Amino acid sequence: MLTRTRIRELLDSHDLSPSRALGQNFLCDPAMVDKIVRTAGVGEGTSVVEIGPGLGSLTLGLCRAGARVTAIEVDKYLIPPLREVTAEFLDNGQLTIVNADVMELDWDPVLATSQQWSVVANLPYNIATPLILDLLAEQPTLTQWVVMVQREAGERLVADSGSRTYGIPSVLLAFWAEARLAGSVPAEVFLPRPNVESVLVKIVRRPDSAMACEFDELAPLVRRAFGQRRKMLRRSLSATPAGAFEAASIEPTARPEELSLEDWVRLAGAVVSRTDDPQ
Repeated sequence: MLTRTRIRELLDSHDLSPSRALGQNFLCDPAMVDKIVRTAGVGEGTSVVEIGPGLGSLTLGLCRAGARVTAIEVDKYLIPPLREVTAEFLDNGQLTIVNADVMELDWDPVLATSQQWSVVANLPYNIATPLILDLLAEQPTLTQWVVMVQREAGERLVADSGSRTYGIPSVLLAFWAEARLAGSVPAEVFLPRPNVESVLVKIVRRPDSAMACEFDELAPLVRRAFGQRRKMLRRSLSATPAGAFEAASIEPTARPEELSLEDWVRLAGAVVSRTDDPQ
């Protein structure tokens, strides 16, 4: 496993330093690597997408657990040391390294070799939430996730209605999956040490996300309402067709954080029904 000393040696030998612009904080604690691998539940033959492998700390843990790993790294300068660290698993075909930006990646060829993938990632804080929500909506073969994110982002992703952290990410993620906090990640397990706290979030996609409405019907409604979260729904959703609130058993004087996922699904269905048939 990669220790803090070994990571410093790798960076020095390749004349590299962590990129602040790319949000690079390298995992340097073998015990935390073991915890993440156990939390992810990967084992022999599991197909894993690792986003942001960096220098390979977590990659090694995943491969040694028997997983078949596709590691996607945006920084071309990290590819040589990453290949050096993981040479054993590259040689035996257990690991594939892709140098690409996950926000622009064509995922179809990457995911073509399996019908079910686990995602394990130490995500840069600036892309974590949009990336998770986009991939849940667009890539159904990504079925289980364990991601390291900033604590505030993690708390928003898993929040329940009524919570001060409940918002757009909470509702949109819940449409596709169940999520929970799976542990804290101390700042000292990274090099360099970040100035924020991190958490592990475990996400499990629902076997069937079909509900009484489509995601494309629900998402705009949620975004509009939470865009003015201090207002009552009758004001933030003033364009809602007549009778939709009543049909969905939603009080128009409620505020968006009071509505559960089930409430949002009913309201979206009622809006669509009355838009299509205003009578």
